[in-house]
Amino acid sequence: MKSLLRLRTFVRPYWKQVVLALFAIIALTLISLTVPLIIRQVIDQGLVEKDAQLLITAALILLGIGIASAVLIFWQRYLTERIAAQVGYDLRNRLYDHIQHLTFTYHDHAQTGQLISRTIEDVRSIERFTGNGIVELIHLFLLFTGIVTLLFVANPRLAIIALLPMIPLILMTSNFGRRISDYFLAVDNSLGELSSRLQENVLGVQVVRAFAREPYEIERFNHANRILYNARITVIGEWFKIMPTSHLLVILSTILILWFGGQLVLAGEMTIGEVVAFNSYLLMLAEPARQLTWLVNMAGEAVAGVNRTFEVLDHVPEIQSPPDPVSLPQLSGRVELKDVALAYQGEATHALCEINLAVEPNQVIALIGPAGSGKTSLVNLIPRFYDVNQGAVLVDGIDVRHVDLVTLRKQIGIVLQTSLLFSSSIRENIAYGRPDASEVEIVEAAKAAQAHDFILSFPAGYDTVIGERGVTLSGGQRQRVAIARALLMDPRILILDDSTSSVDLGTEHLIQKALWRLMEGRTTFIIAHRLSTVRRADLILVMDSGQILERGVHLDLLKQGGLYREIYDLQLRDQEKFRKEVAALDFTPTASYPVSRPQGWEAE
Repeated sequence: MKSLLRLRTFVRPYWKQVVLALFAIIALTLISLTVPLIIRQVIDQGLVEKDAQLLITAALILLGIGIASAVLIFWQRYLTERIAAQVGYDLRNRLYDHIQHLTFTYHDHAQTGQLISRTIEDVRSIERFTGNGIVELIHLFLLFTGIVTLLFVANPRLAIIALLPMIPLILMTSNFGRRISDYFLAVDNSLGELSSRLQENVLGVQVVRAFAREPYEIERFNHANRILYNARITVIGEWFKIMPTSHLLVILSTILILWFGGQLVLAGEMTIGEVVAFNSYLLMLAEPARQLTWLVNMAGEAVAGVNRTFEVLDHVPEIQSPPDPVSLPQLSGRVELKDVALAYQGEATHALCEINLAVEPNQVIALIGPAGSGKTSLVNLIPRFYDVNQGAVLVDGIDVRHVDLVTLRKQIGIVLQTSLLFSSSIRENIAYGRPDASEVEIVEAAKAAQAHDFILSFPAGYDTVIGERGVTLSGGQRQRVAIARALLMDPRILILDDSTSSVDLGTEHLIQKALWRLMEGRTTFIIAHRLSTVRRADLILVMDSGQILERGVHLDLLKQGGLYREIYDLQLRDQEKFRKEVAALDFTPTASYPVSRPQGWEAE
């Protein structure tokens, strides 16, 4: 239960509302405790002594108490529910904000479904407890304290007899509370796993359908769902073990009061009104006592939610802006890597090792190599998505670890290998990095990325709302919008991570023409698997196993006869030979067989 104390930082801003809610609870408790006293007076004086005026007065007092209780209950519930909503609102925002700043290393290992579950379900369980659970626990504590005090004042011997069954109830509830949070933690983890299964399946629905793996995915989901079901059944089983027992113990207390209290009435030591009041107090305590297991159940769920939520909040991002960042002016575009080595978390081998590279402003650097050779790892170090294990990455002579992350990344334009778009308009997606961009600037960026024409083909044009992750656009269209998004930022450093991999050859040719024009005046890193996109680079880096094996320009690398030559022979030699042979043919269309050159045929 100590975990729940961590919520005080989120409750503290609303201390005034908390005080008002506590005042309402105290007032309700005091009013409730006066009702049995009035009933005792009604029985012993109003009924026994036939005092009609007392009966009328008592009825009016009870009516006033009822009205006051209704007002206080409304006010208390409104305040507590509002506090709960505010705590949930702040906690979700804090959690989401923290997730936004967690490093790529964290997200490489975290399951998206688990993060979604913690942000929604776990916060909801915390919200429920702060709204109802805490209030009911405080009310129960005050009520229990007040009733026990009054019972001992009325008749200590009968009070001890009546409260004896409450001792095992308290012990059982305490033991239940220690165990239930672990059970709820299993429930929450199972729910997170189920969310991950669902999220993964929705994202990969095309692959599932293409390979006719629906039965397999249904079985996987059913397995995760079964684990969640079993975890919930365990909680329900534990809860229902204690519920009937607590009910029986409360009934036993009532029986003891009626039996021993009746004996005291017959002996003349108590009045009927006192016994009825005594029993009324116990019945007032009975319902909260039965609710105690429910409250402990709610608290256990909240403890599990707090543990899972703060597990994320307690994770300190490894990559942050320094406390006193070095001022980063407008970059010229010089990039330098000195003795750089990089190993990802949990991996024994280095993704990069012994990397030394100096890139002058406005140069175009192409990186090629087999999959897993370290190309993307290298360019990810420039915007500081990851930190080096040794060495340093410098922009304009300044270590990227010494500058503000936002200032650094706003001067770097990136088109990732998988172009993610958001479910909003095309205009908003292009202007994502510069929300204040003018319409003219957005259109110019779209034209430069060869996206303007297909955007205008939609009825709503730039206001066309695309589906989740841009699924309503083709792969080439998504990639061109992503390129426009990067270009609108007018970055000093441009990173293109295989940015033409999702377009056809004709579109690729058009985009390349635009990109080469737009690369002028900025330092550009191009990652590509096709040599046709990198031959005109100022420097080509050939990578393998995290190292730069070869570096130079196209013709020089061909002469070296290394890995670059092997890739060239596999990709381009036959294509160029075929192109020359076809170019020598006489393309004279006939009436029966008209021939047209395909889009993008022009020689580079």
